[in-house]
Amino acid sequence: MRAASQVMTDVHALNDRAGEIVARYAGSEAGMVCAGASGGLTLQAAAVMTGNDRGRADRLPDTGGMRDEIIILSAQRFPFEQGYRAAGAKLVGVGNFLNCALWHIESAITERTAAVAYLVAPYLPHNAMTLEAVIEAAHAHDLPVLVDAVEMVPPRENFKKFIALGADMVTFSGGKANRGPQGTGILVGRTDLIAAARLNTSPNLSIGRGQKVAKEEMVGLLKALDLFMGENEAEETACYTRMARHVIDTVGEMPGLDASLRYDGRDWLLPMAVIHFTKGWNGPSRDTVLERMQTGEPQIFMHTLSDPDNLTVHPLNLEDDELEIVAERLKQELSGGA
Repeated sequence: MRAASQVMTDVHALNDRAGEIVARYAGSEAGMVCAGASGGLTLQAAAVMTGNDRGRADRLPDTGGMRDEIIILSAQRFPFEQGYRAAGAKLVGVGNFLNCALWHIESAITERTAAVAYLVAPYLPHNAMTLEAVIEAAHAHDLPVLVDAVEMVPPRENFKKFIALGADMVTFSGGKANRGPQGTGILVGRTDLIAAARLNTSPNLSIGRGQKVAKEEMVGLLKALDLFMGENEAEETACYTRMARHVIDTVGEMPGLDASLRYDGRDWLLPMAVIHFTKGWNGPSRDTVLERMQTGEPQIFMHTLSDPDNLTVHPLNLEDDELEIVAERLKQELSGGA
């Protein structure tokens, strides 16, 4: 990144080369570096609405005369969908919080439908319509499928999984487990749609002009991705398993707690230590422990997305010395802070 900061370059040419590299990792026709996975959602929406029409790209977020509706499963509504709306797209929820059927999608398709969005993420309802079924339904009406897979790596095989299933555009985080610059994202997919996405972002004067990715960040992401893909995933998983088990061994015998290792490749993509507060727990509440961990010294932030009765230790960003601090502090707070 330091070397890249000292070189003047054609940003279009740099993104061409970066796109070739990330596309190779994803097994896709094309790719690009974008401003975070959320920025990728905005470019997904812009791409399907404008195509390679510069006039339309110039008008966004005014979508007059464009197909601007994106169908999304109601069971998959999520806060970051604002990324789609930022481009001017209108989201049309289908199905309900339990499931979605083929007829839900087909009945929502109109002359204004531009695409179907699909979220792949942990902790979603397991009975939601599968990505394969959504792709089949959308493609039957010549509609592209836009996938948000921001959290789904590792496993590294997921870089290729969703494109291989037939998704037309997929966005990943450039940070998180990839450990690239946290402001970067990866957008891969069909050649025509990636070209349309690039039309709608910096350095062009378009809806994504403010989503500039610096040349230093592009190079940093590519280096980080190269390092990440070259790591031994089995050894990495064994390390995370050992770290999670250390937490479980530290607090697992406290009466009323159920401490277990979770790792299933769907909701638990990495081995994690999950502490469940059972009805037999007589110590401080889960929320009290969470607050004390966050406001103490040092501040420790627990993983809390899975269940309101659980606390989770996610080992991804921990070194061994930090793990010891987390485990002992967690035991202390569970014991009432004594």
